[in-house]
Amino acid sequence: MKNMKDKIKIFALLLISSALLFSCDGKKDQQQLAETVINVHVATPSAPDGKGFFSASGQIEASQFANISTRTMGYVTRIHAQVGDKVKKGQALIHINNEDMEARKAQANAALNQAMARFSIAEKNFERFKTLYEQNSASQKEFDEMKMQYEIAEAQVESTKQMQNEIDAMLMYSNIKAPFNGVITSKTVNVGDLANPGQVLMSLETPGRYLATAMVPESQIALVNQKDTVKVYVKSSDLAMTGIVSEVSTSSQFSGGQYLVKIKLVDTPKIPLYSGMFVSTAFSGGDPSQGQILIPSKALFKKGGLVGIYTVSSSNTAILRWLKLGRTMGDQIEVLSGLTADEQYIISADGKLYNGVKINIK
Repeated sequence: MKNMKDKIKIFALLLISSALLFSCDGKKDQQQLAETVINVHVATPSAPDGKGFFSASGQIEASQFANISTRTMGYVTRIHAQVGDKVKKGQALIHINNEDMEARKAQANAALNQAMARFSIAEKNFERFKTLYEQNSASQKEFDEMKMQYEIAEAQVESTKQMQNEIDAMLMYSNIKAPFNGVITSKTVNVGDLANPGQVLMSLETPGRYLATAMVPESQIALVNQKDTVKVYVKSSDLAMTGIVSEVSTSSQFSGGQYLVKIKLVDTPKIPLYSGMFVSTAFSGGDPSQGQILIPSKALFKKGGLVGIYTVSSSNTAILRWLKLGRTMGDQIEVLSGLTADEQYIISADGKLYNGVKINIK
């Protein structure tokens, strides 16, 4: 019995010692946490040029672009260029079967030869009767008849020449050539396909010369003017460029209430641009009192479906603030609520941030 009591005393002493040991370690850990100070860099939200702004989506387009089509129907017999090929103005691109046009051209040539022969005879008769009339050897009626035949023959020659010009113009749509120097960007037909009038056969554009287009809603189109400066952000690469408004459409009849705005790019892009790249544009305008502010996307903290940012408290500790975000503008994003324009936020830290950790602003 005594041995049992001794064992219980020893076990109790061990429990007390362990509790004291863990208590000391816990206080030590809390003390270390309390003494942790993380160096951080802070920033203040910004508004574009200190003004209000609005954004619109759009895309990159070539400043010189053409869809190559034809006005004749026929089978494609030859294709002289493929996608990616560089072509020069006047270079052959597509040949369409034109046997009918060639036959009509031969008929027109024969008709012109006949008209020229009749005109030559009429011209000689007219000159002869003109001389006779001046010598009073031919009557007025005979002279007028010769003059009329001469004018009719001359008109027939001109009519036949115009027919030839029409056929030559149609043949141009059978032997399609490049309208300017450029690169083939698309091809929709192959040899043997039937080409129809108005059908797009190829697309051609001048590389290296691009502009941005944006669709602006009717509620904001009045704020856009030619020569306005616009920020253009390429969504796929966060590339930011400066542009100047070069053209503003005044009709949305065929664009569903959206007005087309063309923007000439001023900056030389750091990466290659391609037609069709999606962009977002930032136009100056609107009510600056709306408090539109931007912060860099890299400063955001994400957890589940929530997005926040660490701000600085009055006691120099990090405070996590959940945000409501708006439009993305390149590598920056608009803050709708959760942060005011004069509040500092942590843009980067030398350690892991958490709520309440002490910070040292660098």
